Amino acid sequence: MSEITLYTNPMSRGRIARWMLEEVGAQYTEKVIQYGPDMKGEYLKVNPMGKVPAIVHGDQVVTECAAICAYLADAFPDAGLAPPVDKRGAYYRWLFFAAGPVEQAVTNNAMGFAVDDPQKQGTLGYGSFALTQDTLAKAVSGDGYVAGPDFTAADIYVGAQVNWGIQFGTLEKKQEFIAYAQRVTDRDAYRRATEMDNALVAAQAG
Repeated sequence: MSEITLYTNPMSRGRIARWMLEEVGAQYTEKVIQYGPDMKGEYLKVNPMGKVPAIVHGDQVVTECAAICAYLADAFPDAGLAPPVDKRGAYYRWLFFAAGPVEQAVTNNAMGFAVDDPQKQGTLGYGSFALTQDTLAKAVSGDGYVAGPDFTAADIYVGAQVNWGIQFGTLEKKQEFIAYAQRVTDRDAYRRATEMDNALVAAQAG
């Protein structure tokens, strides 16, 4: 297979894409894109939104972290990070629940936007922040993973959202979130990816 190029910045969701790449064991090169003119220059040919991460794999360009996780799980099936096609209900459900309702609810709540009218909440994709957070907590409760007993690509995306949420205070420090974050990040691939991105942060600061 063609080598993968990862366009990233260590202070971004690019950390999710790198974690996924480390989990599947893919060979890849990184191109660090700085915030500001770099993201709005030549890089727009890769992602017209001017944001990271993105991956280029042969002639395939993939943006959006949930899509990157799903793509790489399929492109590298030997890693076992996607269930069989006929067992993917929960896998797709929670992967895209986190990419849609959770992302919207957390962002709006952090910015102080709330809709209290129950009828108007029905027009939102997530209803309310409380409902979305409680639903997510139930999904990650127990001793397994979000799509069942096995760790999957969905846990990389959902796990990153939960881990950041409790670190930066955009999610409540519910016991379900804390325990789940500990489970999903207790992996060699996560540690490798984190070390690489932390080294990039240190280099930029120095």
